[in-house]
Amino acid sequence: MNTQGYLDLETQYGAHNYKPLDVVLNKGEGVWVWDVDGKKYLDCLSAYSAVNQGHCHPKIMQAMLSQARQLTLTSRAFRNDQLGPFYKELCELTRSHKVLPMNSGAEAVETAIKTVRKWGYQVKGVAENQAEIIVCANNFHGRTITIVGFSTDPTARTGFGPFTPGFKVIPFGDADALEAAIGPNTVGFLVEPIQGEAGVIIPPDGYLKNVRRICDQHNIVLILDEIQTGLGRTGRLLAEEHEGIEADLTLVGKALSGGFYPVSAVLSNKQVMDVLQPGEHGSTFGGNPLACAIARTAIRVLIEEKMIENAQDTGDYFLSGLRKIQSPHVKAVRGRGLMIAMELFPAAGGARPFCYRLADKGILCKETHEHTIRFAPPLVITKKEVDWALEQINAVMTA
Repeated sequence: MNTQGYLDLETQYGAHNYKPLDVVLNKGEGVWVWDVDGKKYLDCLSAYSAVNQGHCHPKIMQAMLSQARQLTLTSRAFRNDQLGPFYKELCELTRSHKVLPMNSGAEAVETAIKTVRKWGYQVKGVAENQAEIIVCANNFHGRTITIVGFSTDPTARTGFGPFTPGFKVIPFGDADALEAAIGPNTVGFLVEPIQGEAGVIIPPDGYLKNVRRICDQHNIVLILDEIQTGLGRTGRLLAEEHEGIEADLTLVGKALSGGFYPVSAVLSNKQVMDVLQPGEHGSTFGGNPLACAIARTAIRVLIEEKMIENAQDTGDYFLSGLRKIQSPHVKAVRGRGLMIAMELFPAAGGARPFCYRLADKGILCKETHEHTIRFAPPLVITKKEVDWALEQINAVMTA
């Protein structure tokens, strides 16, 4: 079947809740993917950072196949021999005290919300049903009803109410706004270290340090959503390390499985997690042996193969090269590690047409917020591959 045949099937039988580029992929290896017509592309999206380790990493694949032959699912009604080691290795790597495993990033966010609310009632002494969590404008934490309820994106919200109460929205990157918003019922602050979906928006230097200080001063749980920024994407294991802080709850997912399986986790750096008792939260698939075996290998190869260091070094190189492109369409280039955005002037006509032109040149990337192109290749990319990418990007942006 050719590309159009697959597009027709999706249009006829699928829900229309996505608007992907019209490229139908059927193979991936490292930083490269191929479509059904045999064309080769450099993947500069990495499945929104889920394949930081590169497509079809052989060690992760072997771990998946080996465990799949042994045991895939027990539910949490019984124990399995992969869960404890997964807890231990992830805690030691991230200096966490506790882990709660789930499947998707949105589930991790919902888990954190539930946990922090209960902590607020049991530990902080907030009156029942009065807990408030502060979030930031232009956030992206997922697409559940609760999460879209505190989104400021009209597309995410419109037509889906009524929404869950208990959230207050403040500007991103403004520590003074956080302090001003805190009230007696505030139990947590949920924030992305870098806003990815908003267009790789990096807060001012010192922002996270100030946020950490404010949360400590007011006895508030700091929740960092590192589902996109974590596990090496920004040139550190966790983006919080750029400012030398530790969150109370850290949310990880996506690259936690290297793209092989849905795995997420809530990491607790103080005993917030202890408020949860048996039966109060869980998931049939959360913490299953297949997920744990895959995740253990996915985080091990990040470290052993020095992908995080490569993200820092090659990311700086890529960012520098993009900034040298002289184009009347480019308003700004920003990034950290291999999490990079090129923002275009509105007069350029939107980022999507440029994404199609880049695809014609063999570069796959995706627009966000209409005028921004993100470049986020797998962390195994080489400088030689970056050089090739820069040639194609320069040709498109200066045409």
